[in-house]
Formats: sequence, structure tokens, C-alpha cells
Amino acid sequence: MAVTEVLLLKYIRTLGSEGDQVKVKSGYARNFLFPRGMALPLTQANRKQIDALKKRREIREKHDIEEAQKLADLLSRTPVAIVVKTGDNGKMFGAVSAKEICDHLLKSGIEIDKKKVHLKNHIKEVGRHKVVVNLHESVSVELDIDIVSENPIKK
Repeated sequence: MAVTEVLLLKYIRTLGSEGDQVKVKSGYARNFLFPRGMALPLTQANRKQIDALKKRREIREKHDIEEAQKLADLLSRTPVAIVVKTGDNGKMFGAVSAKEICDHLLKSGIEIDKKKVHLKNHIKEVGRHKVVVNLHESVSVELDIDIVSENPIKK
């Protein structure tokens, strides 16, 4: 299969950031990247854009890290308590997933993508749990989440 070397103009998660020179299949470049303005064919004339794109990339990455730090500070100060339904013995009905954690944070005014919340398994027990939120490659925060029963537990 034919391969084309292209210069990326925008960040593409599977390929790289702006200013990167990558090799992709010709059809992918011709039918997807070029029409959407995401890449240019790598020629001598286009190589001059590399420095400008790399500067723009550095500025964007610096801004992203600053925003992630601010969000991490806000998250570390935000208490998270999720109320769940339980049976008489305190056993939960269902489980708490990353989506429920993000929905709860959204009610507090903090919007986070559920893909950034890393749970090994869904939370299936009442109590305090630690959850890691990766906001950026270099910025992560550990949240303490309290799972509370809406019914008083009878012992």
C-alpha cells in the first residue's frame, strides 16, 4: 500500500500534534486529512511551516497544563459524596461508575470527561474510595469519594 508523508496542522489523537511529520496511508491522507485541513503533503514549501506550528504547539501545551493544574486544585478542594440506594443490610443496588462520578462533579460545576476518571472496577461498596483523575499527561489528582447510603443501615 502506498504511504504518504504529511505535515499535521492540528492535533490528531492517534497520529500526533501540529508540526509533526508522520507517514500515513495515501487514501487516509487524500480522503480524510487533506479535505478537513488537518494535514498538508510534506513538500519543501510546507517544511517552512514546521517552526510556526511547533511554536503554536508549545503555547497550546503550556496552556493545557496550566488549565489542568487549576482544575486539579479545584478538584482537590471539592468534597464528593454520592448517595446510593442500598438494601437493609447495607449492600448497594448496582454500582458507581466513572459516569456517575462525572455527573456528580458536573452538579458542582466541574466538567470532566469520564475517560479521565480511572476506576479499576466499578465501586460496589458503601464507604470511602480513592479515585485517580488524569487531567493531562503530567497532571493527575486523587479524589476521595464517599459513597453514602440513602437508607439508614440497620445492624
